[in-house]
Amino acid sequence: MQSISALATSGVQKLVPYQGGKPVSELQRELGLTEIVKLASNENPLGPSAKVIAAIQANLADLSLYPDGNAFALKSALSEKYKLNSNQITLGNGSNEILELLARAFLTTDSEVIFSQHAFAVYPIVTQAAGATAKVVPAIDYGHDLSGMLAAITEKTRLIFVANPNNPTGTYLTEQALSMFLAAVPEQVIVVLDEAYFEYVSKDDYPSSIAWLVQYPNLVITRTFSKAYGLAGLRIGYSLSCPAMADILNRVRQPFNNNALALAAAEVALTDVEYLQQTVALNNAGMQQLKEAFTELELPWIESVGNFISVDLKRDASAINTALLHKGVIVRPVANYEMPHHLRISIGTQAQNEFFIRALKAVLADV
Repeated sequence: MQSISALATSGVQKLVPYQGGKPVSELQRELGLTEIVKLASNENPLGPSAKVIAAIQANLADLSLYPDGNAFALKSALSEKYKLNSNQITLGNGSNEILELLARAFLTTDSEVIFSQHAFAVYPIVTQAAGATAKVVPAIDYGHDLSGMLAAITEKTRLIFVANPNNPTGTYLTEQALSMFLAAVPEQVIVVLDEAYFEYVSKDDYPSSIAWLVQYPNLVITRTFSKAYGLAGLRIGYSLSCPAMADILNRVRQPFNNNALALAAAEVALTDVEYLQQTVALNNAGMQQLKEAFTELELPWIESVGNFISVDLKRDASAINTALLHKGVIVRPVANYEMPHHLRISIGTQAQNEFFIRALKAVLADV
């Protein structure tokens, strides 16, 4: 009998499933630990805000009803915040789904997709699933080589993924660099600007990308409520684009792809300015806390503007990662990003960061 895998498309046959950060419950089952700190998935250590919890509780009684498939209320809130029209917004089950919608809508087996080395793992996944060809441009100092990406464009190029800030390295692209890049990209090539971590960036030269939508109909900006807004478990993200682009994406978007609780929570989260300020302040303090620890340990790191930092252990990181797991610390190995000596650490609370630092010092003392 022919194997089931042989029945799948060629691109899917070669795919390896995405591996997320290890859940706390899994480590508890494996090692029987009671005290565990998870700093692996760039989640908000504050948890959802009190206003979001109240919004979720207020909507529990209506769970037997389908959500608003057009998400009128949330789109209106996003429109007001960004001074855009609702027909420029596409909602996704996390911003990851937007990346998949773009691949489904625009890629064929004859297409090429450009993205950077050390860039988000979902880019090659959606490319390969569509049977398209990935062109990976070598990074410069763990960041995007925009000149190299421009040089990689051919008549077959349909999508370019640009993460700003980039995950897992935390590097970012300036407004000037991205502006020059967009001006040079042919109009038939779609640029996907992935800004999942933009709320954490405080750099003066970080771009205000929404202003570019008027000039570049081939630009799609993706954002999420999973990180700074603390809603990773509800899976809700969105894209901003020209109306024609949003129309295409909504043709392939599944009906009711956002659940009712996610829609209600995101609408409230968007207006909770105080919570966002607390999130950023906590992240800034935690980033400094980890940098000071790495300095003490004489470990280099990649300068990051996100809510995570990748540290260079100057040796194969897999054994150190395993030792940290046995001490109740879950971080993220990034060997699959061609960074075998690095671990990516999500910024936690002061206590969580200190727990990690103590564990790391103990592990390094034993090797």
